[in-house]
Amino acid sequence: MSHMSIWERLCITPTRMSTAMLIGASVALQLSAVASPRAAEDKFADFPFVISCEYKGMFHAFYLSRITPDGLATYVASERLAGTISLDGHAKAVGGSNGGNCLGKTLDQLRASGQAHFLQP
Repeated sequence: MSHMSIWERLCITPTRMSTAMLIGASVALQLSAVASPRAAEDKFADFPFVISCEYKGMFHAFYLSRITPDGLATYVASERLAGTISLDGHAKAVGGSNGGNCLGKTLDQLRASGQAHFLQP
């Protein structure tokens, strides 16, 4: 049997506190992922997950990064390339005109040219 006092047994050490915080954060993340998947799926279903573009003879995969509440999707690729597009707008480069053959196209045009790639359920 341990010779620890009741106070020592009840005392939360930094290690115990860190462990408790990690477990709590993990549970909270899992619950939030289970609690609200429908809301996220509705917005993400409207946009392709990847848009492929050719720029300066190289092919880039622009991955869906975020969607703002007003429906503007941001896509990012390597080398700090990024672009935005809305459901009814045209693709625009972020920070310059480095959009390659995606620049100025609508989602319908990207889909028709085979450049828009959706996740399958």
